[in-house]
Amino acid sequence: MINRQSHYICISFHYCTLKVMDKKELESILESQRKFFASGKTLDIDYRLANLKKLKSLILQYEDELKTALQKDFHKPGFEVFGSESRFSVAEINLIIRNLKRWSGKRRVRTSIANFPARSYVVPQPYGQVLILSPWNYPFQLSMVPLTGALAAGNCIVLKVSQKVPGTIEVISKIVSHFPKELILLVTGEHSRSDYLLNFPFDHIFFTGSTAVGRKVMTKAAANLTPVTLELGGKNPCVVAADAKLSYAAKRIASGKFINAGQTCVSPDYLLVDDKVKERFLELLVSEIKLFYGEDPYVSQDFSRMINAEKTERMGSFLKNGNIITGGIADPETCYVAPTIITGVKPEDPVMQEEIFGPVLPVITFDDFAEVYSVINCNPKPLAAYIFTTSKKLTREFLSGTQSGTAAVNDTVMQIASPHLPFGGFGPSGMGRYHGRKSFETFSNMRSVMEKSNLIDIPVRYPPYTAFKEKLLRLLMR
Repeated sequence: MINRQSHYICISFHYCTLKVMDKKELESILESQRKFFASGKTLDIDYRLANLKKLKSLILQYEDELKTALQKDFHKPGFEVFGSESRFSVAEINLIIRNLKRWSGKRRVRTSIANFPARSYVVPQPYGQVLILSPWNYPFQLSMVPLTGALAAGNCIVLKVSQKVPGTIEVISKIVSHFPKELILLVTGEHSRSDYLLNFPFDHIFFTGSTAVGRKVMTKAAANLTPVTLELGGKNPCVVAADAKLSYAAKRIASGKFINAGQTCVSPDYLLVDDKVKERFLELLVSEIKLFYGEDPYVSQDFSRMINAEKTERMGSFLKNGNIITGGIADPETCYVAPTIITGVKPEDPVMQEEIFGPVLPVITFDDFAEVYSVINCNPKPLAAYIFTTSKKLTREFLSGTQSGTAAVNDTVMQIASPHLPFGGFGPSGMGRYHGRKSFETFSNMRSVMEKSNLIDIPVRYPPYTAFKEKLLRLLMR
């Protein structure tokens, strides 16, 4: 018998390893960051590169500790730790290191004839002092990737990580301790600490989390006219057309949905399956779940837990409607929710009213593809949209007929693994983009500069305005 009171039970102990600074001390450090940025040290590209290389080295140094920490925090498998946390972050750092000098340089642009003679260019400059608020579901990656972009752009950073992952916070603290607080400050503690930080006039705020908290962050930022990047979520649709390669679709949907126990902002939130292939597809999907996690996913070392009992109970509330094809277990005592597929779901059921963010997958069938758009358009614009089909025509129609922050054809989730694809939401699923070059640009003020020549000064622009000048202006600006 498996002991369900095991080491993988929801962690409820109070995290006290790190010294929690009082507000006075925090204010002092925030002020010292301002002064450090004003010194101009972070403007030096070599200084930025040295810090990025140091960050990469430290991530690799503490990688095994991170693996242990995330297993304790919510039973995250080692493969997922490496693939979606530590090495994901290292890949981002490597790309930025290779390109930083080029990205940081002036980019010449054309000068309009009305401004002749002059030269024009865009040059990135750091915002200054930025706040990064990271969530619990991918706590390391969603701290390190924006941190990398902010460092590369030459900013000073305040990093606040969710208190729900105490083990991971300890590892992040060890990494950050190798940098001066004037450059990177890690803040821990309750939500009240985030509220306090949001009242401080940062130069940019980067938030990853729920739409509800995103609204709060944006409201607070508005008081100081602080620009924000919001990486949120939504009900991501996943469509399986009749002509889809069903075996691949089943594998890729099961993988994208149940990685990290469904606690992924771009995971498929619900399925829309053509009725002609529904039975065969569901057989394949159930089969893939068993191949991935065995007959009892509870004992699998490859399946994560929910972050806490409250989230587990929420998953349990979704199991009261529809027909459970597989799974259907939600145990708050151990934070375990089985990979679950539900059919017979109605649009008004609770599971279809909000983002699920767990290993519960409702399935809706359709006869006519017009029904797909009807269901999708009932929900706010999602962070991702997926379709499985072999038809290029249907692909084009789906991509033009839906709106989302990202999309993938014949796969799920993996679009975020490319640092060459900007990642972000749209409307209620967020605003702003990052990953790769966009990470650097998100934390940079892309400053437009025009340098006018003093060799000559064409007088057309100056009063008095004559008929000739008006005619010449129309000619120049036609």
